[in-house]
Amino acid sequence: MGGEKVTTPFYTGGCQCGAVRFHVEGALGDASVCHCRMCQKASGNFYLPLVSVRDAKLTWTRGEPKRFQSSNHGFRGFCADCGTPLTYEAPDGVALTIAAFDDPAEIAPRIQWGIEAKLPYVDAIPGLPGEDTMADQDAASFLADLVSYQHPDHDTDTWPSERKR
Repeated sequence: MGGEKVTTPFYTGGCQCGAVRFHVEGALGDASVCHCRMCQKASGNFYLPLVSVRDAKLTWTRGEPKRFQSSNHGFRGFCADCGTPLTYEAPDGVALTIAAFDDPAEIAPRIQWGIEAKLPYVDAIPGLPGEDTMADQDAASFLADLVSYQHPDHDTDTWPSERKR
């Protein structure tokens, strides 16, 4: 009788410029979005999607976040080079920003926190008309030959590979 091979979940991710990269080995904890004003400011967005690392092993594989103490209990980690928000660190553990993962689609939020600060139009956003990027005729001329300097959504041996920082 052969047993099924048990595989440990493994995730990779990092910042936009590639100066900070991470691996997470093990099951992630709860995924959520937080609408509190502190998370809005830390992300520069309407809310901040986060996932708890819990008991999984988080390893910084390239660089490490710079940290800002946003309260007497918490720190916000971000890339000092490009500004990408990466962590929320509190007494109960570390959470990573979901969009910083190389495959964020597999990490779905299950709850919303801080709804007292939810911006009044957030729930209406999915009902707005949607278009592909190239449908923006005013931007099509520069988008047609756009070269992204963003780190790819996978680990690389070195970065940046072809351009100077």
